[in-house]
Amino acid sequence: MGIIERIKEIEAEMARTQKNKATEYHLGQLKAKIAKLRTQLLEPPKGSSGGGEGFEVTKFGHGRVALIGFPSVGKSTLLTMLTGTHSEAASYEFTTLTCIPGIVHYNDTKIQLLDLPGIIEGASEGKGRGRQSEGHRQILTKELEAVGLRLNKKPPQIYFRRKKTGGISFNSTLPLTHVDEKLCYQILHEYKIHNAEVLFREDATVDDLIDVIEGNRKYIKCVYVYNKIDVIGIDDVDNLARQPNSVVISCNLKLNLDRLLAKMWEEMGLVRVYTKPQGQQPDFSDPVVLSIDRGGCTVEDFCNHIHRSLVKDVKYVLVWGISARHYPQHCGLAHVLQDEDVVQIVKKKEKDDGGGRGRFKSHSTAPSRISDREKKAPLKT
Repeated sequence: MGIIERIKEIEAEMARTQKNKATEYHLGQLKAKIAKLRTQLLEPPKGSSGGGEGFEVTKFGHGRVALIGFPSVGKSTLLTMLTGTHSEAASYEFTTLTCIPGIVHYNDTKIQLLDLPGIIEGASEGKGRGRQSEGHRQILTKELEAVGLRLNKKPPQIYFRRKKTGGISFNSTLPLTHVDEKLCYQILHEYKIHNAEVLFREDATVDDLIDVIEGNRKYIKCVYVYNKIDVIGIDDVDNLARQPNSVVISCNLKLNLDRLLAKMWEEMGLVRVYTKPQGQQPDFSDPVVLSIDRGGCTVEDFCNHIHRSLVKDVKYVLVWGISARHYPQHCGLAHVLQDEDVVQIVKKKEKDDGGGRGRFKSHSTAPSRISDREKKAPLKT
């Protein structure tokens, strides 16, 4: 029996099992088994050096956004409208053949947009798209979670560390309602882990614990974009637009594309910082773009972005915010910068080893202490 058949068999067993207090331990073990099998399914075959066919796209710009969805939902059209890049599509499948990159210029930044091939072939046919779109969203979310992507979620606050000896140490900083010590032991034993330290800092679920044990999950932000709203009713459009992390658009009529760009900008959390040389006007043409997810937004991160050796020369910085352009504040390296801040770096002055100040400054290279002076030879008589 192959891995896929074993996964389907376990999923069928989980569907037959009633969820109650008596079966929660058994269901937890089944979830751990499925997670292990899916990890094995994603691993490269034995004897191969890579993980199979993929897409190699050079990173460019200040951020990256991937378009993932069913074939024939207008991803290629959206890429063309936002970036001017055309995607090659297969006429028999109406889907993109490979990963097509494009660049979106927005708010003085460059955002790389990637059009990926449809992950499910022939799934977007039929009428009644307003009712169908919510099902598409659930299918896409499930498919992405199956390969280790966690959408719009934060990493669980669970500390996990393997040990060589000492058994399993289970602790929590608050009452737990989803996982207890016995269930944690059974899941760890399923992974053949008999020595570990586990600390729950939040009321996490069994799935969260499995994700922490696997250690290969990616937590990313996601915006659900519903296209072709021009062919459904206004009530369906209103219902979709009110869903969390959702934007409704129409590539055919070019509707609400500005709202989509604004939502992308908001979720990416990019921070534009403008530089101001001493005695000169700020340079608003080429900002330094920072983000919390890509290095941080502190003054130290800003200095490292310019040059790694700049931090040690900084005495302090002057920061002009949006609300107080005429009144700069003196800040240190730990200050968190906001979008459209103006920064001027004041460096430390080089120390002069000549000694003294002003007219008392000495430029002599003679020793400063009498005991260090070289003794002269006695005079001959």
